[in-house]
Amino acid sequence: MLNTRRVRAISIDLDDTLWPVRPTLERAHDSLCRWLDARAPGAAALLRDRDFVAAARQGMALRQPSISHDVSAMRRQLITGALAQAGADAALMEPAFALYYAQRQQVTLFADAEPALAHLARRYRLVALTNGNADIHAIGLGRYFHASISATDVGAAKPDAAIFRAAADAVGARPKEILHIGDDPHMDGLGALQSGMQMAWINRAQAAWPFASGPQPQLVTHDLEALRQLL
Repeated sequence: MLNTRRVRAISIDLDDTLWPVRPTLERAHDSLCRWLDARAPGAAALLRDRDFVAAARQGMALRQPSISHDVSAMRRQLITGALAQAGADAALMEPAFALYYAQRQQVTLFADAEPALAHLARRYRLVALTNGNADIHAIGLGRYFHASISATDVGAAKPDAAIFRAAADAVGARPKEILHIGDDPHMDGLGALQSGMQMAWINRAQAAWPFASGPQPQLVTHDLEALRQLL
């Protein structure tokens, strides 16, 4: 059970907690490919090829494990590889990535997201905590957050304890004084719980908690409205 009296600050996951991420990434990728159609059609075709993309990502994981936590670096490498294999101008990488990155910030919030953020920000210091490259300021949510921490900033991705410690430091609280809100049982759930935080699982799919014998979230809810009413 959630101990609300312990909560001094809140860390919040972004993708699939505040907005659905798959349609966001698919739209950004499609915009990138359409932009390249007129400038490097061979590269655009490769980026539409699921087998090429999967093989490129697997290759990066093997050859460059040091960037596995940096999704922007991996995207840059993916574009670079497609341009190189297609014999296209390597100078296209930077504007291509810039377009992709800008489109990646065009999210559609869940209906409960902004009301919850507005309510929680009036009472607690909020820190965005993400393995991705969403920019809360570009998205228009920056005013609700005291800080934003990404895996790229820390050099480690959730569920690594380092990124949760960084979130605690950013809001000047101890891990036990922080409530982490997120959708992923492994990255958000186990990561936060094993770091000493309380955890609220936003279980929009109403799935079963997959770690029956492990630590359990202090709160399970299918949306953010319950948190708005509780905190």
